[in-house]
Amino acid sequence: MFVGILHDQLPNPHCYDWLTSPGQNLRVQEAHTLPQLDWGAHQRQCALVALEDVKAYLTEDSGQIAVFDATNTTRERRALILNFAEENSFKVFFVESVCDDPDVIAANILEVKVSSPDYPERNRENVMEDFLKRIECYKVTYQPLDPDNYDKDLSFIKVINVGQRFLVNKVQDYIQSKIVYYLMNIHVHPRTIYLCRHGESEFNLLGKIGGDSGLSVRGKQFAQALRKFLEEQEIADLKVWTSQLKRTIQTAESLGVTYEQWKILNEIDAGVCEEMTYAEIKEQYPDEFALRDEEKYLYRYPGGESYQDLVQRLEPVIMELERQGNVLVISHQAVMRCLLAYFLDKGADELPYLRCPLHTIFKLTPVAYGCKVETIKLNVEAVNTHRDKPTNNFPKNQTPVRMRRNSFTPLSSSNTVRRPRNYSVGSRPLKPLSPLRALDMQEGADQPKTQVSIPAETSLAVHRLSSPASPTLLF
Repeated sequence: MFVGILHDQLPNPHCYDWLTSPGQNLRVQEAHTLPQLDWGAHQRQCALVALEDVKAYLTEDSGQIAVFDATNTTRERRALILNFAEENSFKVFFVESVCDDPDVIAANILEVKVSSPDYPERNRENVMEDFLKRIECYKVTYQPLDPDNYDKDLSFIKVINVGQRFLVNKVQDYIQSKIVYYLMNIHVHPRTIYLCRHGESEFNLLGKIGGDSGLSVRGKQFAQALRKFLEEQEIADLKVWTSQLKRTIQTAESLGVTYEQWKILNEIDAGVCEEMTYAEIKEQYPDEFALRDEEKYLYRYPGGESYQDLVQRLEPVIMELERQGNVLVISHQAVMRCLLAYFLDKGADELPYLRCPLHTIFKLTPVAYGCKVETIKLNVEAVNTHRDKPTNNFPKNQTPVRMRRNSFTPLSSSNTVRRPRNYSVGSRPLKPLSPLRALDMQEGADQPKTQVSIPAETSLAVHRLSSPASPTLLF
């Protein structure tokens, strides 16, 4: 029995950016007068205008996924969308959120609709009454997706009572399967995610990156301050996650609670630059230092990882965070940047330069249409490990790093994170690097003039996830 459709449970487009598939949410702003029979032409015109934006985004802006957020509750409206997709060779995946639980509907209106751009400040006192009337009007024309007969050939998922049950029909490709995976892992229950870095480490004091050093004296003081903070918060059923590196484990040990170690939460692998200072990297590998400054997100350390690699590595953590309640994640600077970028919807240009200072807690509260963030700095001094984005002073004829990200330096092994990384500086296996690896590339070329041989078993590991043959539309 139909009572309401919760359209605002559609996933935000940043979940697709996380999968290296550019996405955009295109929303049909509908008037707040109740649906009338003579209003159909107006609705249709609004939908057509929005679909033209979809077309422009997918064909002109190199988009891969568009979220068309509207009241597609009739077969006529869905036929309009399907015809549009067929004309433009787009794939379509419908998301229908159905609710017949009055308590869930009321909670959804208060939690979601009050934050909705549909309701300006002046109308929020009447949100409940107004939206219940809208539901009653939509019930008159609502035609649910029919997996047994009329809609058996369509690709879609029904989300019933905000995740109590799911019905999935005819998933066509990898991207659609990831959408299903995402929707089946999220929930709308109140929760808080706490993100912080480990306490200041010995290598932080020395200005060295990577490695597996322990906490400094001030780092241990932070761990105690973190324990006091958590005790004062009295957080119900708090889970604590750490990486498998010593500095996060030592921080968690001081909390006096059970914690879980995640190998994929380990810091970004700096390859041959592990346990070096930035000054040492600039002196020994000046070309690598310059290339990383040019495009920090895509640059991969020789024998190590890029931020793009790290984003892919962290996907299981993201999905698990979406499923959980209250969680404290004690991680590292690069890892924390990736997690913040996901929840705060930051792009690849911003991600590597997000400020994640030591001894600071980020309190994230997921809400409809975004995520509230509160920064809490504990009163323990620490070194500053942040490097600002450099000014762009690269030669105009130099090929951007994005053209070489999959052509050079494959991951050192299928096991991209090593623990412990405790080899000494003197015995680090340094290999000679080709000078100015990107400078000999012709502008616009995907391959260097000198062919670089990459073993077949590792080349698969460094290529981006394959894009679908056709762009995907999500409704």
